[in-house]
Amino acid sequence: MAPPNAQAAGAGTPEGTPASALISPPRRPISLPRLPVNLPRFFTSVPRMLVKKRTAEAPRTEAAVAPATVGGSARENADPGIVLRVTDLVKRFGSTVAVDQVSLSVPAGTIFGIVGPNGAGKTTTLSMVTGLLRPDGGTVAVHGADVWSDPVVAKRNMGVLPDRLRLFDRLTGGQLLYYSGILRGLDAATVRARSHDLAVAFGLEDALGRLVADYSAGMTKKIALASAMIHSPRLLVLDEPFESVDPVSAANVTEILQRYVAAGGTVVLSSHSMDLIQRICDLVAIVVSGRVLAAGTMEDVRGAGSLEERFVELAGGRKTAEGMEWLHSFSD
Repeated sequence: MAPPNAQAAGAGTPEGTPASALISPPRRPISLPRLPVNLPRFFTSVPRMLVKKRTAEAPRTEAAVAPATVGGSARENADPGIVLRVTDLVKRFGSTVAVDQVSLSVPAGTIFGIVGPNGAGKTTTLSMVTGLLRPDGGTVAVHGADVWSDPVVAKRNMGVLPDRLRLFDRLTGGQLLYYSGILRGLDAATVRARSHDLAVAFGLEDALGRLVADYSAGMTKKIALASAMIHSPRLLVLDEPFESVDPVSAANVTEILQRYVAAGGTVVLSSHSMDLIQRICDLVAIVVSGRVLAAGTMEDVRGAGSLEERFVELAGGRKTAEGMEWLHSFSD
C-alpha cells in the first residue's frame, strides 16, 4: 500500500528542484517516538550521542526499557557489548529446513559478514533478524530487546536494507528520504539536513527530484541504503548492499560504513563478494545449508588461506564440469 499522499507527492515534481523544497510536511502531525538529533555529521557521531542521551533521559535508559522475555524468563543479563544476539534460530518451509539452529553474537563497533552459497539461508536468516519473517524457533535480540516480544524498542535501533526491497517508487528520491525520516520520528528540518548529507555522500544530489521508479538498479540500492541510515540506528542490517553498485560507489559506501562503525555503530551484511568481505569485515560467518559451519574473526575462519578457499572447502569443493564437449565446437 502506498504511503500517505504518495501519489500526490510524486506527481508533477520538476527536476532541478532544491532538495529542501521537494516535499511539504504532512498535513497531520505524526506522533512517533523521537530520536536524539541535531548533530550535523550524524552518521559518524550519533552512536556516541545515543549513548550519552540514554543516560540523560529517563525514558531512554536501559532501566526504563522492559527486558524482553524468552519462554517467560527476562533477559536481564544481556551483555551490553553485544548489539545483536541470535540464538538457535530455526525456519522451515514445509519439509525444507531453511535455517537450522543458527546462533550468532555481533559485538558493537564491528562489521560482521555473512557468506554462503545460493540457497544457504542467508536472506531467510536476515529476514528473521529484522522482524520481516517470523521464525519457527529461537530468539533474536537487539541491545537486549527481543525482536518479536519487544519489536518497537528492537526496531528503533535498526536500519534495514532487505533483499529484493520494494520501495515507494512513485515518490522522488527526496520524498522517499523525507518519508523515511518522518516515519522514524525526526523533525522536518533534521530530515532535510540529513537528506542533503546522504545525497552528497552517495552521489545522488542530482537525482533527488526524480522518481525512484526511474532510478537505475545501483541508484535504487543507494537511495534504499540512505533511507535505512537516516535515523542513525545503532545497527545496520544489509542484505547484499553492494549488488548492482558500481566500483566507485561501492568504495564510497564502504567508507561511509567504516566511519559509522568507527563512531560506535554496528553493521551486519551479506555478500557474495569474498574479496569485499575479507577486506572490510572484522568478523565473518560461513553459512551452508542453513547451518553456520564457521564463525569468528577473519583470521580464525580463513586460516592460512583466503576466505574464498575456506568457503569453497566448507561448501563442498569445486565441481568439475564434465560432458560439455559440445561447448567447444562452435556453431558457426
